[in-house]
Amino acid sequence: MKVGLYFGSFNPVHHGHLIIANHVVQSTALDQVWFVVSPQNPLKPSAGLLNEYHRLFLIRAAIEGEKGLRATDIEFKLPRPSYTIETLTYIREKYPLHDFSIIMGSDSYQNLPKWKNHGTLLRSTAFYIYVRAGFENIPVYPDARVQVLEAPLLQISATHIRNILKEGKSIRYLVPDVVKEEIERNRYYL
Repeated sequence: MKVGLYFGSFNPVHHGHLIIANHVVQSTALDQVWFVVSPQNPLKPSAGLLNEYHRLFLIRAAIEGEKGLRATDIEFKLPRPSYTIETLTYIREKYPLHDFSIIMGSDSYQNLPKWKNHGTLLRSTAFYIYVRAGFENIPVYPDARVQVLEAPLLQISATHIRNILKEGKSIRYLVPDVVKEEIERNRYYL
């Protein structure tokens, strides 16, 4: 099975994330896209990060019934902070018959040289890159296997959603209804 790993904080998951994942599974040779919830990104601050189990629950609620989409807690079991190279090593051992690739935005791809063992990642893993505004130039790295996606993008960010919530405004239409309801019920991000 060919699986695209979509790493992120997903703090919270929103329609932009879901559109990317759905587009990838429908327009590439990948059989599934797995949302890999990162407990702590080593390149980002953890302030304001909702508990990883709550973020995982929100994703699972958002993708319920979607055949090609799945959410995983694989990084919850690994030492922190989570490094992609270590997650890939672990996941490849756990699922030896699967062929894993990485899905990421062009902003993250431009920062790849800052990642732990990025050279090994580039040599061992295919990348599906969606172009984000302001990051249109896709770097060419030696040995990289890259497919640039013509994915529909929404200019939504999880940071923007959290700020809207803090202002007491509605996030309707930015996140799936089930995510909105769960956030409101539990007063997340306030």
